[in-house]
Amino acid sequence: MDKITVKDLEVFANHGVYEQENFLGQKFVISAVLHTDTRMAGLTDNLENSINYGEVSHLIKKVVEENTWNLIEKIAEEVAHTILVTYSNLVKQVDITVKKPWAPINLPLDTVSVEISRSWHTAYIALGSNMGDKKAYLDRAVALLDATDDCSVIRVSDYLVTEPYGGVEQDDFLNGALELKTLLTPYELLNLLHEIEADANRERIIHWGPRTLDLDILLYDDEVIDAPDLHIPHIEMHLRDFVLIPMAEIAPWKRHPITNMTMLQMLQALQA
Repeated sequence: MDKITVKDLEVFANHGVYEQENFLGQKFVISAVLHTDTRMAGLTDNLENSINYGEVSHLIKKVVEENTWNLIEKIAEEVAHTILVTYSNLVKQVDITVKKPWAPINLPLDTVSVEISRSWHTAYIALGSNMGDKKAYLDRAVALLDATDDCSVIRVSDYLVTEPYGGVEQDDFLNGALELKTLLTPYELLNLLHEIEADANRERIIHWGPRTLDLDILLYDDEVIDAPDLHIPHIEMHLRDFVLIPMAEIAPWKRHPITNMTMLQMLQALQA
């Protein structure tokens, strides 16, 4: 992608592990590289089609000046988060460098710095419920995800009624899927989904048993994660029509990162 760079913005602020740093203050030097698409701005010569780097500079200054933190890692994280959320429709990724020229280490040095890259990711989440007001549970889960600063729901499938999976006698399920734009890492997203399930009084008593709400990460960008507590892509998604039907609705051409088959192709193969 194209890049807009704000380099070596000097801000005097109160951050540091030592009390005198927070009291007396010191200079910090911040750089930001915004990954965006400048094509339309270049064609139209219209600032409305680009990112106002003056506004970005003042936003960085505001974040750094109006807070007090111990670590420059925290400064970088908060600046990156604020830029990505504020310009969520324009900035896909941001690279932040925070330099501390006056680091109190009693040795001659030019600067101490930290550099991070943060970006928006695309995840697909499976939704399910077979207890109580099933639709209300799914709708609330969608609303809670969309209300999270680090997340934005892009599209939601229709809900479909499906028979229980796994051989446990229970009520029919209401299932669906959604596309999510998120700043969260896979594990952070997993923790958020567990919090939303807990909000719905989800109890993990019987494997594949009845539940008020079931939220599973199906895909996260094109990442492949095989850990004891997290599997991405979801291990059995290619065997579950109640996953593939809604996925084929909202993302028919999205490819499975291992099989390279699209959601529609996997659904057709399952139904053949």
